[in-house]
Amino acid sequence: MTEVAFHFNAPDKLAYACRFARKVQRSGARLVIAAPPDTLATLDRMLWALAPQDFVAHCLGDADEDLVHASPVLLTADARSAPHHEVLLNLHAEVPEGFGRFDRLVEVVSAQDELDRGEARARWRHYASRGYAITRHDLVLKAG
Repeated sequence: MTEVAFHFNAPDKLAYACRFARKVQRSGARLVIAAPPDTLATLDRMLWALAPQDFVAHCLGDADEDLVHASPVLLTADARSAPHHEVLLNLHAEVPEGFGRFDRLVEVVSAQDELDRGEARARWRHYASRGYAITRHDLVLKAG
């Protein structure tokens, strides 16, 4: 069964996604980041702008098929199309279709955006109602 984790109180969800991508890549695992197309475009620019020592090899889901298969980090609107299934980072407002084929699912929740927090509560209820054990990571406590 997919391990589900919520990472709460992110001051900047996209900056956190960049740090998370770097951490997962350094661990040797493969990551799929699912988000709306405009969010993916911004995240792609942010990943390319990281310092050289923090470089995250990645590509967008519409890249050449060989590149998509080779990339340790894939940015896509639809996680169902991803060729690998180790870790899924969801930046969509809703539960990502096909999340159950991933080993791990991570949901990032804003510290200040009440709409985002409400949508996260709905996703939490969805996973809990289907019997998923949910791990909670409070990013404020972790930083302190």
